[in-house]
Amino acid sequence: MTKRNGVAALRKALKDRTAETQQLLETAENDLVNLRAAKNAESDDDEHDPDGATMSAEWSRLEGRAADARDELAQLEQARRRLDDGDPAVCVDCGEPIPMERLLVRPMADRCVDCAERTGR
Repeated sequence: MTKRNGVAALRKALKDRTAETQQLLETAENDLVNLRAAKNAESDDDEHDPDGATMSAEWSRLEGRAADARDELAQLEQARRRLDDGDPAVCVDCGEPIPMERLLVRPMADRCVDCAERTGR
């Protein structure tokens, strides 16, 4: 793969992943709105409401999904900026190149495989 083809493929991967993540965020936010409406229609007393714990757990799960999507969108935006600046594939830890194959799978990657394994990211 030529560098030009790699950059074009990475731009597409970033665009596609951003669209997918925005859809996930919208779904989570819509689900939160619906859960909020259902909760308002129910008792506010979670302690004595048999569905209260379930609603609280679902609320927490949806908030987590929304937060994860927002975080991923921010990472994708940073990756787009790095690409626009002409430096999309340098590991933030070791400075070594990040293989294009990794970026195509995980376009927001900012670490090479070795550093990502060491840091758990």
